[in-house]
Order: sequence, then structure tokens, then C-alpha cells
Amino acid sequence: MTVVTEQPIATSAWARVGTLLFAFLIGALYGAVATVGHRQEVPIGAVALPWGLLAALVGVAALLVGIRLVGGGRSAAAASGAGVVVVVALLTLPGLGGSVIVVGDLIGTIWSVAPALIAVLVVAWPKLPSPRGDDA
Repeated sequence: MTVVTEQPIATSAWARVGTLLFAFLIGALYGAVATVGHRQEVPIGAVALPWGLLAALVGVAALLVGIRLVGGGRSAAAASGAGVVVVVALLTLPGLGGSVIVVGDLIGTIWSVAPALIAVLVVAWPKLPSPRGDDA
């Protein structure tokens, strides 16, 4: 019986930089899309449920956990989280005409702060399980 062990794939510095840049761009793209959609609400009786905010926050968490699992660890997840946070911060500022995308109310404040907190939690989490399963 032959035992096959997996050897780690050696990556060059340029491949690592490319991975981090790609992760940043994906995070920035998601941050832009989620910022536009975070204000969506559905009325349930007299209460407006902010489903856009919930979906955006779950999406940020899923994106960062997925990139951390698949994309090479904490640095890729941090780069993606930085992309989300940078775009959210830029879209919080008033535009040339004075209009804003992220309003300064409770939902806007949550959207301005929560992606950064989620990114810190995902990057600082001690160790995620291996996607390949080390039991085999």
C-alpha cells in the first residue's frame, strides 16, 4: 500500500501579490454592490424589516470566510475585507452634489461599522477547518 502525502504548492511572490490584489478587488466590488442594496426594506405590518442590510452583512461574512478558506488564509481575507471597508468608507462621503448613498441613520451607521467588525472577526479567528479534510 502506497501512502501519498500532499506537498504544499510553492507560490511565487508575484502569485501571492496577485492573489491579494484579486481578493481586494472582489471585496471592493462586493462592497459597492452591497452599499447600493443595503437600504432595501420589506414592510411587515407597521415594521420595516431591513432585509438589504441583513443580506449585505451575511454576504460580507460569507465572502470573507470563503476567501479565507479557499484563498490562502488570513492575508487574502484581510485584503478582501480591506476592499469592502475602503469602498464603504468612500461611498459614505457626500458626492459632488452633496448627495449620499449611506445615510447617517441607524441602518447607515450599522452598515458603516459592521463590515469592519466582521472582517476583524474573520481574520482574527484562530483557525478554520481545512476544506480538504485532514482525516483521510
